[in-house]
Amino acid sequence: MNEHDDNPETRVAVFQKREIRRTFHNNEWWFVITDIIAALTDSTDPSDYWKKMRKRDPDLGKALQGGGQFVPPLALEFATAGGLQKIQCWNTEGIFRLIQSIPSPKAEPLKRWLARVGKERIDEIENPELAMARMQELYEKKGYPKEWIDKRLRGIAVRQDLTDEWKNRGARSSLEFAILTNEIMQGAFDLKVEEYKQVKDLKRENLRDHMTDIELILTMLAEATTTKLHRDRDSQGFAPLKKDAQDGGAVAGRTRKDIEAQTGKPVISDENFKQIGAKRRKRLKN
Repeated sequence: MNEHDDNPETRVAVFQKREIRRTFHNNEWWFVITDIIAALTDSTDPSDYWKKMRKRDPDLGKALQGGGQFVPPLALEFATAGGLQKIQCWNTEGIFRLIQSIPSPKAEPLKRWLARVGKERIDEIENPELAMARMQELYEKKGYPKEWIDKRLRGIAVRQDLTDEWKNRGARSSLEFAILTNEIMQGAFDLKVEEYKQVKDLKRENLRDHMTDIELILTMLAEATTTKLHRDRDSQGFAPLKKDAQDGGAVAGRTRKDIEAQTGKPVISDENFKQIGAKRRKRLKN
């Protein structure tokens, strides 16, 4: 799938030489449903095809009403030849569900891909080392330096160890996870995650995928220290976990300030790896 359009909030993706409109809403991409149907079927009337799909697939119909595990489609605004119009869209998870219901040869490659991804995910749950190996391969294909990849993978393991502690000690919602993460980052870098992403000119990109070596190391130090504090203090419940996150971040923050005092340079870098994939690949400098 290729993309064009300079506006990052509303772009057009191209699949099978067909344009698929999409828009960025609530921190995720939403795709025009009838554009997906037009790309994957030979229907001359995607809107009518969409109506028939809802009738012949009861489970899909439940998802559209907000039942089950899927977020229902939304009517989002797009610029058309007739002016601004609200068009029914679905997020990535919903579009995958939609594809599974399309009995078209054009949809078969995507269905096979979904099946393969599902199998890989099950394999990774049974053997986490497979997930790390696939992730290493992905970063290598993107062009990241080997030394950076080693640190990034170690950081992922440290992060997983920490989030497991959060789950076991009373943090439940994604909001609580986000708050705890922000406490750690604030202590380590004097920046919350979104503020840090602004420094690096990032939007949806993963902040850690754009950190320098020293930024990754300090993030690991902050999170590993927080994990140790949870265990040593046997913290239970959100409030004690938050205190540990603040203290763990502060340990890395003091280390960062020592490094800056010794080098005379700020640790926090506005550089990123967004240029990876272009012919000229530039490695981040500390």
